[in-house]
Amino acid sequence: MAIRYDRPVSSAARFSRLLGAFSLVLALAVLIAHRFGGLATPYLVLLLIFAAGCALLTALLAAIGLRSLWLTGAEGGLAALAALIYAAFPLGIGAVAAERYLSLPAIYDVSTDPVAAPEWLSPPKSDQIWLKRNPLVTPEDREKQMEAYPELTGRRYEGALDRVLEAVRKVAKQSGFTIVKSTGTTEPDRDLEDGPAKPAPGDDAVTDAPGIIPVPTPRPYDDDVAKLIRGANGVTLQATTRTLILGLRFDMIIRLREEAETTFVDIRVASRYGQHDLGLSAEIAGDYLKALDAELLGIAGG
Repeated sequence: MAIRYDRPVSSAARFSRLLGAFSLVLALAVLIAHRFGGLATPYLVLLLIFAAGCALLTALLAAIGLRSLWLTGAEGGLAALAALIYAAFPLGIGAVAAERYLSLPAIYDVSTDPVAAPEWLSPPKSDQIWLKRNPLVTPEDREKQMEAYPELTGRRYEGALDRVLEAVRKVAKQSGFTIVKSTGTTEPDRDLEDGPAKPAPGDDAVTDAPGIIPVPTPRPYDDDVAKLIRGANGVTLQATTRTLILGLRFDMIIRLREEAETTFVDIRVASRYGQHDLGLSAEIAGDYLKALDAELLGIAGG
C-alpha cells in the first residue's frame, strides 16, 4: 500500500501575495491620480501611508510563509516571493519617506537669506485638509535650516542685472519652473524726463509769477517715480514647480539685487502642504543654484 504525503499549505503566504498586489496597485493608482489627475496632496500622503502599511504587513506574512516552507515544507514559497516583489515599491517609498522624516528638520520653507528672506509677491494658499502646519516661518525654523543645509547660500555674479536675469529665466524654464508673477525691471517702461517738452516762450512773452508759492509734499508711494526707484536695482520672480514622479507642488521666489557691478541672487522655496517637506525644498533650491552656476560659469562669486 502506497503512502501519500500531503504537503501543508501556508495560508499566510497566499494571503500575502494578494495583499502585496493590492498595496502595489493602490500606490500606483494614487500616484497617477495625483500626478495627472485632481487628487489632493494630503489624500496622496494618507493613501501612500496606508499602502506602505499594507506592504509592511505583506512582508511579515511572506516571512511567515517562507518560515513554514523551511520548517515543514509547506506550499507557498512562490506566493511569498511574489508578495515580496509586489510590496517592494510601496514599502520603498514608505522607507525613504520615514528616513527623511526622522533625520531632517520639520520645516517646509527654506531660503538662501535666512535673515531677510524674499517676500512672496502673492502668498501661496492651499487647503491643508489634515496636513496642518504653522503658517508662520519662525526664527527657530531658519536656525534648523542653517544647521541642516549649511551649503544653501546665495550667489554673487560679476555681471549686469539684465544678463543674470536672462540666465535666471533660462535656467528656471529648463528646471520646469513656471513663473507666475514678477516685479522690478532692468529697463524702465519710460523715462520720466522724456516727456513732451514745453515750447520755449518768445522774447516778448510775459511770465506770470504765481500768486501762491507751492509747498512741497511727499510723493504718493505708488506713483511712477516710487515704482521706478523700487524696481531700478532689483527684480523678483515668483514661480511654481512639481516634482517629477510624485508631482508634489512647490512655490519659489527668486530675488536679484544689483550691487555695484555685481548681481546677488537669492532663492526661497516652500512646499505647499504639510509641516515637513522631507528635504525636497532644499534639493530644489540647491539644484537650481548649481544649474545657474553652470549657466553663468566664470562669473560666480561667494
